[in-house]
Amino acid sequence: MNAHKGQEQPRKSGPAEGVGADNATNEEVADPVAGSSKALKAARLTEVRQALHRPVEQPPSKQTGRSSMMPFRVLVAVALLIATIWPASADDVVFPPGAHVGMKPLVGLIRAKSFIGFETEDQGVKVLIVDLPADAYGEVANAFKANPAGTGGIKPESLETAAGLAYYTAESTRDGATNVRRYSMILPGPTFSGYIAVQVPENAMKIYTDDAVRQMFASAVIRNEVPVAEQLGLMPFKLTQFSDFKNIRMLAPGAALILADSDEKSGLETRPFMILTVIGSTAASPDDRGRFARQVATTIPGVRDGRITMSEPIRIDGQPGYETRIDATSGKDNTPVTIVQWLRFGSQSSMRIIASSPRDDWEKAFPRFRAVRDGIQPRG
Repeated sequence: MNAHKGQEQPRKSGPAEGVGADNATNEEVADPVAGSSKALKAARLTEVRQALHRPVEQPPSKQTGRSSMMPFRVLVAVALLIATIWPASADDVVFPPGAHVGMKPLVGLIRAKSFIGFETEDQGVKVLIVDLPADAYGEVANAFKANPAGTGGIKPESLETAAGLAYYTAESTRDGATNVRRYSMILPGPTFSGYIAVQVPENAMKIYTDDAVRQMFASAVIRNEVPVAEQLGLMPFKLTQFSDFKNIRMLAPGAALILADSDEKSGLETRPFMILTVIGSTAASPDDRGRFARQVATTIPGVRDGRITMSEPIRIDGQPGYETRIDATSGKDNTPVTIVQWLRFGSQSSMRIIASSPRDDWEKAFPRFRAVRDGIQPRG
């Protein structure tokens, strides 16, 4: 049977299989996707927490999920993950590509190469900028009011910024055999909380003093939207077709992109949406692709009562792929949805595309999904 770009093989119905977070098997796939607004909202919290256990040269983890944390652990524990600062006049506010938070970087700080933020040329001083869920700021503010003295000997301080009242901490600790000074700050955003973590090694403390870092924190500014072109430039693929989706943004910087007609506040699952990502795994052999595709489909969180209605090989842009379709319910209103998962297999990784639509809108949504899929191209 011939199959080529944009042409699916005849649909084959196989045995129904369960799918969803409750039905996932033990095999894990590192992939920041979610099928509900709640899961998407929690993605950045988990990404930051998991990144604490990775070398600072590595980008944050791509896995997502719902995690709970004590408010000041956001400021104290996350500060262990350090990453990045960029050349500019000391009077200029700089937004690293993909960041909602900008600031006036201190002298000697340049754009980081492996994460969003800044660093010195020798990568000794690092400043990491990430988004956290909107309610993270409120948790920290409430904890500050309830316990102004802080916990664990670390006292939080408040700081006025252009974005509003921020809270920050500073502590002395060690990074391996090196004495370091660590700082972290959280500030309010319209649909997110801005978070900044800084690490200064002992040999740079005379330049990057407490007062200097505090002044840099005070210069922090929020931008409500990151230009789409700027976000796309961070992705490991190019996107040439957007199918009139109204909301386009990174779910995880440089790791996953979401295209949606709705937003998290209204409920993504109430309208068509897509998530595009590259996962760092692939099928072990051509004969293993069907099992791999079905296994990956079971890891989509946020769906309930799901069953696989079809899973079959196709070719996408001349490369081997797999299409899996799922009927399920999603969201707080138990919206009946149909989901399609496309995998395009590479030698060591796979392009993963998840597209969901309310079942009543499926016939109109599917051509839009396919157009986006066929417009994905490798970068450079």
